[in-house]
Amino acid sequence: MRAVVTREPGRLDFVDDAVAEEVRPGWIAVDIRHVGICGTDYHITEGKHPFLEYPRIMGHELSGVTASAGIDMAPGTPVIVNPYISCGSCIACRRGKPNCCTRIAVLGVHTDGGLRERIVVPEGNLYPAGDLSLRDAAMVEFLAIGAHAVRRAEAEPGARALVIGIGPIGLGAAIFAKIAGLDVTLLDTSVERLGFAREALGFERSVIAGPAAAGEIAHMTEGDGFDVVFDATGNARSIEAGFSFVAHGGSYVLVSVVRDEIRFSDPEFHKREMRLIASRNATRVDFEHVMAAIRAGQVPTDRLATHRATLEEAPERIKSWAHEKSGLIKAIIDL
Repeated sequence: MRAVVTREPGRLDFVDDAVAEEVRPGWIAVDIRHVGICGTDYHITEGKHPFLEYPRIMGHELSGVTASAGIDMAPGTPVIVNPYISCGSCIACRRGKPNCCTRIAVLGVHTDGGLRERIVVPEGNLYPAGDLSLRDAAMVEFLAIGAHAVRRAEAEPGARALVIGIGPIGLGAAIFAKIAGLDVTLLDTSVERLGFAREALGFERSVIAGPAAAGEIAHMTEGDGFDVVFDATGNARSIEAGFSFVAHGGSYVLVSVVRDEIRFSDPEFHKREMRLIASRNATRVDFEHVMAAIRAGQVPTDRLATHRATLEEAPERIKSWAHEKSGLIKAIIDL
């Protein structure tokens, strides 16, 4: 079995003798067809991920075809893989929140992932792709993170939303905020990314991050701030700055996770009666929402999938993509 193994920071190896996993009761073997590469994978490559031990097979944005039978799934079924393996019995799981299971094992992070020919996962983590192309199916997971963040915000249609950081996760949040009827503005340091969001995705309002951003935001919101702010930057300073962009009575949704401590002014927080919301991973309802949106033509997947490579090419391509971001939105590995 062929796989890409991250042995240590900066070292990715293509191997053709990876050991196939045993199919346990309740689990299904899946032949992987496409793997999306995201910021988590680049952080792993560079040794910046806080929850990972090497060596590790990366890959958590996965589509494939079942290679064994399950209770409700026949061999040969095209599937999307939910990479969040939960325990099913902790307090989060009992409350219907397996995305924040106390013993969660995320494929490609806490346990080996799908950057290989075959993987074995619980049947409950497989969702039939139906008429979605398997390339688009591999993009559902990262979009579901944004969809989950929007659902967590509980914002009413027409609410003014600011998305800070428009990498793939931020773009997913922006797309699903727009689908939810929110009035979306984007904030990023990259003029290129903002231009892409405008020309390819139709987001007209944007702000370039920098010293003038606070004044521009105050002007465009008549001094009120935004009803809901999403931070998807993975940057502690950006997260701290974002508190000041939230309107009185508004909500701040932290989509990205950082290793740092986040500090904010308690008087400013309280006088706004602001809600601070963590958004972690996604659940089945978010995956299904994304699948329906792609089928309805609401997600321009052809514009988002900007780079591709084979499994054999993956080690060198991933290392280069981690540093060469120009024009890069979503890279897909084809098996």
